[in-house]
Amino acid sequence: MLAFRVIRLALAAALLFSLAACGKTRPRADLIFINGAEPESIDPHIVTDQVGMRVASALFEGLCRIDEAGKPQPGLAERWDVTPDRKTYTFHLRPGTTWSDSTPLTTRDFLYSWQRILSPDFGADYASQLYVIKNASAFHEGKLKDFAQVGVAALDDRTLRVELENPTPYFIDLCAITPFSPVPRHIIEKHGTAWIKPGLLIGNGAYILEDWLLDDRISLRRNERYWDTANVPLQTIDVLPISEPNTAINYFLTGQADLIMDKGMVPTSLTAKLKQQPYFHTGPFLGSFFTRFNVTRAPFDNPKIRLAFSLAIDRNRITEKITQLGERNAFSLTPPGAGQNYQPPPGPEFNPERARQLLAEAGYPGGKGFPRVEHLYFPKPIERSIAVELQAMWQEHLGVSVDLAKQEWKIYLDSMKEKNYHLCRSSWVGDYNDPGTFLEMFLSTNGNNRTGWASPQYDELLAAAAREPDQTLRNTLFQQAEKLLVTDDCVIIPIYHYVGVQFYHADRLTGIQPNMIDDHPFRCMRWKKSK
Repeated sequence: MLAFRVIRLALAAALLFSLAACGKTRPRADLIFINGAEPESIDPHIVTDQVGMRVASALFEGLCRIDEAGKPQPGLAERWDVTPDRKTYTFHLRPGTTWSDSTPLTTRDFLYSWQRILSPDFGADYASQLYVIKNASAFHEGKLKDFAQVGVAALDDRTLRVELENPTPYFIDLCAITPFSPVPRHIIEKHGTAWIKPGLLIGNGAYILEDWLLDDRISLRRNERYWDTANVPLQTIDVLPISEPNTAINYFLTGQADLIMDKGMVPTSLTAKLKQQPYFHTGPFLGSFFTRFNVTRAPFDNPKIRLAFSLAIDRNRITEKITQLGERNAFSLTPPGAGQNYQPPPGPEFNPERARQLLAEAGYPGGKGFPRVEHLYFPKPIERSIAVELQAMWQEHLGVSVDLAKQEWKIYLDSMKEKNYHLCRSSWVGDYNDPGTFLEMFLSTNGNNRTGWASPQYDELLAAAAREPDQTLRNTLFQQAEKLLVTDDCVIIPIYHYVGVQFYHADRLTGIQPNMIDDHPFRCMRWKKSK
């Protein structure tokens, strides 16, 4: 425990110095939460990263919302009716619901919001999540110009009808994720892209945005006009964008932060000690860490080279030597057991001899003449450790040199989006418990694809899975698609399946529990006794 005492003393001294220097303090928030980075955005129709979604989901709420167990429950809609064919849902909004500025919130806000995210010119990466709605895909792809033909209609101010393309067993789960949230038309049309700034942003979630100081904090305050505000215990929350694990742990151990919920915030040097502490909580969830190829950039436009890079990876060297949290080695993008007991097909395992053979067949025997390429990652110690280990394995087993390129979170996301990379670290956390939340990411029309890979065969397999009512046959179609993605075309290299990690004192803070989608709403959290 000596290391922990040194950490506490060092941070306490730094804190006292900074307080003396500024000469004043601000009131402590009810909860101080350490987020892993500065959000790319908090617009629910733009945000794609978990750090941004945590904030956006506190500010906005859709027809449904997630509870502390990660399950969907009624949100703005107090109830809904479903037709016998499971293709038409009629949602009944709660009476008296308003935006945080008291403007009435009606079903027409959903029409505006869903048209906004599906607009081809808007460029939302998550627009494909709405493709389960009748004609949503055709509208987003520009094949259909009239939004009135999309399967959503406001029957009156409180009644919304949604028609689906096919029966979708996870549709209610979708209604709880941020892309399905309404946004305030009257504010967006008045302020344009500046509408998400403090003082301008109007939401309908459990919290409102009080302040946003870049690289310092996002301050949230309870929304007193939220329909369920009586059951939101915490009045104020500070969200700190700390990406350095040692700094985050320092804040937590010295009481300057109450909660960490980021699997990347465990310092490798302290993992064994931290796992023994009562405030360390973990559990499996639907998340995967993988390497993504840019298939439009040589030499990774050759699937043989991509497969060679995959076969050269010994995952044990990462999960046992670096991450050390009990993660399962991944040979698929989708974690086993997702949805209704989906079992992904076996993917490429460690086989350096076959890897060298494929590289030679591609024209680079022993790595001779192979061009210099870059592996993109973002600055966390564990991310660098994984990148260095991958770099070493590709050198050792293939004889190729891979440079490491480190970029800050927002720049890293932009580089992926613009396909300005050769290889890059990637991760995905399921938005709902179904294989589709992973596999649909690599549809040719999905904004989260970011590889340049487009396969009509893959697209059709997933379309067929969406139409298939028989779960066994549906899983078979998913397996065929995943084999194409991971093995045949080798667009990605699965590395390991995540376990969730949370740091908090369970004897004091409650309303948090590990769940399969790693979603922990702030509105569920509360102190057992006064702090």
